[in-house]
Amino acid sequence: MMTPRLDALDAFLLDLNRASAEAILPLFRAEHGLQNKARAGAFDPVTLADRNAEAAIRKLIAARYPEHGVIGEEYGEDRPEAEWVWVIDPVDGTRAFVAGLPVWTTLIALRHAGRPVLGSIGQPCLGEIYIGQAGGARLVNRDGVHPLHVRRGVAMDQAILATTDPDGCFEADERLAWRQIRAAARLARTGCDAYAYAQVAAGHIDLVVEAGLKSWDIEAAIPVLQGAGGFVTDWRGKPVGRDGGQVAIAGDRAILDAALVALAPAAKAGSEERA
Repeated sequence: MMTPRLDALDAFLLDLNRASAEAILPLFRAEHGLQNKARAGAFDPVTLADRNAEAAIRKLIAARYPEHGVIGEEYGEDRPEAEWVWVIDPVDGTRAFVAGLPVWTTLIALRHAGRPVLGSIGQPCLGEIYIGQAGGARLVNRDGVHPLHVRRGVAMDQAILATTDPDGCFEADERLAWRQIRAAARLARTGCDAYAYAQVAAGHIDLVVEAGLKSWDIEAAIPVLQGAGGFVTDWRGKPVGRDGGQVAIAGDRAILDAALVALAPAAKAGSEERA
């Protein structure tokens, strides 16, 4: 059960999702002002939707909780060592957004004393907000509120897997580990970014494997998955550090353990351990 403080913050998280949706939806499949923020010929897209949504979220936080810190992909850090810190990715899956595919999401996490305790994965085109904390998770959509539960008891040869882009996001040894897991499973899908994380919480996908994540790419998903009964670890089976990195998400502990065996040769030390 949520504490009274988390209960109020949970309701505010829904407000933040609505504000971000209002900023983003008019620009989806429209003139979104695409720019490339990468250097040296790489492609790291950003749009007006990314910037406008994060600005809208930050404005609401500053008005309601001025003592809270904020870490966002587009506008950086503000009091990152505060007791309560919001971690924001306004459009996770900007490539999907630019391509007109409704699998991008808005990720909003809330850290308390350095650890994510509340989070949401919002997909406003579909009218979905996956929201959770350690005591439970739910989907809020046009039909109402629905509890979220991961799928259990699925053997690896029947499992559904996902990753964002094994060719673009994985190093050579990481690709080898992914291919080993993929060969053992029934079905794999790519290109869904954090929307795949939500589908683990909803019981539709069994395992997601990612690498090279930033804090804003993963922290919102951790409370949602934990609340739905799932697991989020790094590739060594340890808690995900504050800088992201390599991540495995699973609904069933046996599926996670089997994946970690394959991932172990490519696993890197966590950021907090390296520090």
